[in-house]
Order: sequence, then structure tokens, then C-alpha cells
Amino acid sequence: MSPLQFARDNAAFLLAGGLLAFTSSYGQTYFISLFAGEIRGEFGLSHGAWGGIYTLGTLVSALVMIWSGMLTDHFRVKGLALLVMPGLALACLFMALVPGPALLVVAIFALRFFGQGMMSHLNVVAMARWYVRRRGLALSISSMGFAIGQAVLPLIFVALLAMTGWRNLWLLSAVLVLCTLPVVLRLLRLERTPQALAEETDIAGLEGRHWTRAEVLRHPLFWLLVPALLGPPAWGTALFFQQVHIAEVKPWTLPQWVALMPFFTVTLIAANFASGLAIDRFGAGRVVMLYMLPFLLGFLILAAAGGLVAAAVGLMVVALGQGMQATVPGAFWAEYFGTRHLGAIKSASTAIMVFGTAIGPGISGVLIDAGIDFPAQMYGLAVYFAVAAICATLGILKVRAQLPAPA
Repeated sequence: MSPLQFARDNAAFLLAGGLLAFTSSYGQTYFISLFAGEIRGEFGLSHGAWGGIYTLGTLVSALVMIWSGMLTDHFRVKGLALLVMPGLALACLFMALVPGPALLVVAIFALRFFGQGMMSHLNVVAMARWYVRRRGLALSISSMGFAIGQAVLPLIFVALLAMTGWRNLWLLSAVLVLCTLPVVLRLLRLERTPQALAEETDIAGLEGRHWTRAEVLRHPLFWLLVPALLGPPAWGTALFFQQVHIAEVKPWTLPQWVALMPFFTVTLIAANFASGLAIDRFGAGRVVMLYMLPFLLGFLILAAAGGLVAAAVGLMVVALGQGMQATVPGAFWAEYFGTRHLGAIKSASTAIMVFGTAIGPGISGVLIDAGIDFPAQMYGLAVYFAVAAICATLGILKVRAQLPAPA
């Protein structure tokens, strides 16, 4: 079956996944950070204080994800969407009304948990469980929602920010989330329960087994992958979280930087599809071994960039890694540890990734306050990505022979 035929035959489920991914945008760092200047100005926050608030709220959301992510092993995406999407709308409303820094922590927690955490989790687990032979392609198609959100929403909301206050834009976000909910529910009207689906599509992992989360957490491969799980969300988040700061220290303005996002998005979409097809053909493990390289090279280019052309090139290289991030981790857990307990396993990795999005802004903000701007930090982060790549490669090479033969 060609990719086009696959997309046409599975349009309802793929579109539902894409809408879940797109709607997660309102809790993603690149969206929240658009209002960083206004929030810091209104509440009198330094870069470090704002980063600390963001870190605290995100850390709590990571802890809650460890438990809540397991719900996808027992309940339909449709049922969970009925809880998660109104929760995200309320989080946007609370952000619009937040009175001070203390409650700002609560607002960040709610946005990160319902948006970046649960909405993304629902999409990835659904695609990885619903599809086996075309898992990579399904993940790449649905993850276009992430790419479209990152391309379109910053441009629209930066333009709107010049015409109205930041609080009004969070009210608009709440309305948009609620408008998306009935569409998602309609698309998922034929969805089966995870238990019924498991009877037909359970695929085992290493040693021909279905690994529980406790067993995965005791396996050395998991811990060798932690640096690769942590790095892209931590430092990729920091890159966009500090985009106002980067525009202050680099020879370009924030609108000019945001105008580069379509280049980023086109590359990200291409990487989504390329990595999805590569997963289906070569397996997720081989793709994981290349996963860190775009981040390493992209951060080096952006660190040295002295103009918009170099910045565009650097962003496009980072986008190659971001495109892989949307497809690779979810496919990897299903392939290497089985699908029966995928929600629980993925919730542990999602918690690590959300933890990364928490520490990235916090660490980078403290270093900026200490006089080390983010472009200077990126040289050290490139070294981090190199170490993460080595750890992941060693772990995968050690266990790859234990995978069951393809059906």
C-alpha cells in the first residue's frame, strides 16, 4: 500500500492524531515563550526567575505524567480527550486571568500537563498502538500537527500581540481548544478500546516478550537512552524558550526570527516523513543511533550564526532532529518492549522528556543571569548531544540481536 493510499484509508484516525498534536501547541514552550517579555515585564521577573517558575510548573507536570500516562492502556483516546481538552482550555483561561507570580506556577503546570504532556502522549501512543507495519508512517503523518502548530501559531499570535494584550490571546486560545474538541470526538467515533485492540495487534519486543514498565526501568538500555530522551526536549525547549533573549544578543529582531519558522517547519515535515519511512524500513533502533546528530550540528551553526541566513540554516538542521523526535521515541518503545503496556512505558519516557523541558529553561535562564548568553551555551550543549549519541548507540547495539524476527 502506498503512503497516499494508507493516508486515505486511515484519514479519520490520522487526522484525529494530527489535531491532538496541533492542539498541544498551547502548552508547548515555543508558544508560551512568545509572551515571555510581557509576562516578565508585568510581574517584574528576571530571566532566571521566569525560568525558575517555568521549571517548577513543568517538573510537577512531569511527575503527574508518570501516573496519568498509564490511562491510555485502559481507556479510549476519545474518552481521555473529553477530559484533557477541556482541562487545557481551562489552563488557557487561568493563564489569561493569572494575578501574580505564585499562581503563575499553577498556570504553567496546567498548560504543560494538559498541553505538552497529555495531548502529545495521546497522539503518540494512539499511533504506535493502532498501527504496526506502518507505525512510522502513521506517526509521521499525525505529527504534522506539531509542525503546523509551530509554523502557524507563532506568526499569527506575534501579529496579534501587536494589536491586543497577551491576556486576551490566552482567552482566544481557550476558545480555539474548545472548538477543536467536537471535531476530534467525531473523528474517533469508531475507535476501539485498548484492550480490544490489543487482542488483535499486540506485538512483542526484546526476547519475544511484552515488557512491563517496571521491567523496562530495570533494563540497562532504558538508562543508556535517557540522555537522548532528555537532550532534545531540554535544550530544544531552551532554544525556543530563550528566543526573545536570542533576538536581543544576535543581530536580528524577534519578528525576523519568527519569520524563519516556515523554513523550520518545511524541514521538520520532511524529516517527519523521512524518519517515519526509515523506521518502517530499517527499524527504530537504527534511526535512534542518528537521532542526536542534527541537534549537535544545528546548535553549532546557531551558536556561530551572525546573520539570518546562517540562523535559517541552523534552524533547518535542528528541525531535522525535531522531526525525528516526533516519530522515533514512540516507535522505539513499541518495537523494543512491545505494545501491551505501551501507555505505561511511554508515560515514563514522556515524564523524562517533560522533565527535560523543565530543566532546560531553568538552567539556561540561570546561566544567562550569570553572564553566559544562550549562543555561548550552545557549544557545550553540542558536546552533550555527542555523548548522548554514543550512549544510545552502545545500548542498541548490545540488545538488537534479541529482537524477534519480523512477522
